[in-house]
Amino acid sequence: MTTADLIHETFSALTANKVRTALTMLGIIIGISSVIVMVAIGQGAQGSIQSSIQSLGSNLLIVFPGAQRTFGYGASGGRGAAQTLTPSDADAISSEVANVSAVAPELDGRYQITARGTNTNTQVIGTVPAYTSIRNVEIADGNFFSDADVSARNKVAVIGPTTASDLFPDGAEPVGQQISIKGVLFTVIGVTQSKGSSGGPGNQDDVVFVPLTDAQLFLAGNTTYYSTIDVSAASQGAMAQVQNDITALLLSRHKISDPTQADFNVLNQASIVSAASSITGTFTLLLGAVAGISLVVGGIGIMNMMLTTVTERTREIGLRKAIGAKRHDINTQFLTEAVALTVIGGGIGVALGWLASYIVTSAGILQTSVSTSSIILAFGVSAVIGIAFGYYPARRASRLNPIEALRYE
Repeated sequence: MTTADLIHETFSALTANKVRTALTMLGIIIGISSVIVMVAIGQGAQGSIQSSIQSLGSNLLIVFPGAQRTFGYGASGGRGAAQTLTPSDADAISSEVANVSAVAPELDGRYQITARGTNTNTQVIGTVPAYTSIRNVEIADGNFFSDADVSARNKVAVIGPTTASDLFPDGAEPVGQQISIKGVLFTVIGVTQSKGSSGGPGNQDDVVFVPLTDAQLFLAGNTTYYSTIDVSAASQGAMAQVQNDITALLLSRHKISDPTQADFNVLNQASIVSAASSITGTFTLLLGAVAGISLVVGGIGIMNMMLTTVTERTREIGLRKAIGAKRHDINTQFLTEAVALTVIGGGIGVALGWLASYIVTSAGILQTSVSTSSIILAFGVSAVIGIAFGYYPARRASRLNPIEALRYE
């Protein structure tokens, strides 16, 4: 049997009963499209989480006070119980730890902010200008405060775009306006560029930045402790070394011999990304596995159809073998029909899966990412299913006795 004959016979067999063929392919179409969509959702979630973590800063390490990572001060002005990070700690990290490009202490908490008859409750961060380079903060309008503002305790503030829209819903220009934090008036000198954060306490667009000295004096009751110390390593490769050096330095400064009793924590951004990637990778695998069950169901449908086809075409098989068709020819013919079913269904499934993923992303429901590897995998799985579930019916057809087949009614 030539290749042209094989293609012609396959087309004739599949179109002989179009409804049955379509229903059989439907199982594969649903299975493949489900796998594509589920994997796309998982990969999209992984990319979004990694992007969100990376947007927190460049080669970032964060030093938290307290064994339980309690930090910040509340809206009432009362800080967390852990008060273990001091200005001298930040200075020591900056001057004594190698491969550190910048250090920015923080003193933060949530406060009720008022302006021109509006109000919002948001996070207030007292820090220094180095914060912008460490945390990848860009200014959309105006300027960030300077070292001179920090030294002079100038009552200036930089607000996030969400905060700006909450405080100035009428579209007024925020820069130059005054806002009140805990009864203290601050002049807005800048608005940050949006980072596209979602709502919640970690929203990087819903924030107010003030000079560190103002936060210490006016908001936190003249405290000398820091909520956190942000550190930017000189390179990604140096992050582990910088983390170890900071830990050793603070253990020595705080006179702690047992690292398990440390009154601080050093959080490595790379470790967060790695952990998040591991979790989302497992999540993606789980989604793909669940969707893959429908592929097995679709494969069983193909086997059922092919077995039915073998029974219906028993006399045809006997006639072919009687005029010289070999067992290999019969086996190849029925196996080709099964593979054609799955490959065609797989192609349609990939197209539908990609379209569904695009619609989900465009509608803003979830972020999806359809990778080339998932498409190749889908086609590969389609072919494997066709071979695996088509082999037995094809083998059964090829082993029919031609005399008995010709007698079949």
